[in-house]
Amino acid sequence: MATTIHVDVVSAEQSIFSGEAKFVALPGENGELGILPRHTPLITRIKPGAVRIERADNGEEEFVFVAGGILEVQPGTVTVLADTAIRGHDLDEAKAIEAKRQAEEAMKNAKSDIDFAKAQSEFAAMAAQIAAIAKLRKK
Repeated sequence: MATTIHVDVVSAEQSIFSGEAKFVALPGENGELGILPRHTPLITRIKPGAVRIERADNGEEEFVFVAGGILEVQPGTVTVLADTAIRGHDLDEAKAIEAKRQAEEAMKNAKSDIDFAKAQSEFAAMAAQIAAIAKLRKK
C-alpha cells in the first residue's frame, strides 16, 4: 500500500514544488481539502490560500501560496496548476498589505463593474496571502 503521494505545484512561470509527500492540504472551492495517498481521483478549482505539503523525506511542512487555480488528484499524484504560486519563505507581508490597500482604493474608485470585479479579486488574493503568511509564522 502506498504511503506517499507525488506532488507537483506549478505556475505559468515555473515549477514551485515537486516531490513525495505524506499529506497535502489546500483551499478548495468549497472548503479545505486534505489529500492522502490513494485519494479518489478529483478535479476541482482552488481558491487563493496556502497549500501545505507534509514532505515524505524529512516530515517537514512546505508552504506555497496560490492565487487560485486547478487541482487534479490521481491515486498516486497531486497536481496543482496555480494562476500564481509563491513559496512560503518568499512571501512579503509589507508588499501584500500595500497591495491589499491599493485594491481597496481601486474598489472605491471603480468606474465600472469590471473594474470593481478586478479590484475585488486582487483584494481577495492579497487577504488570502496575508492569512497564509500568518499561518506560516505559526508553524
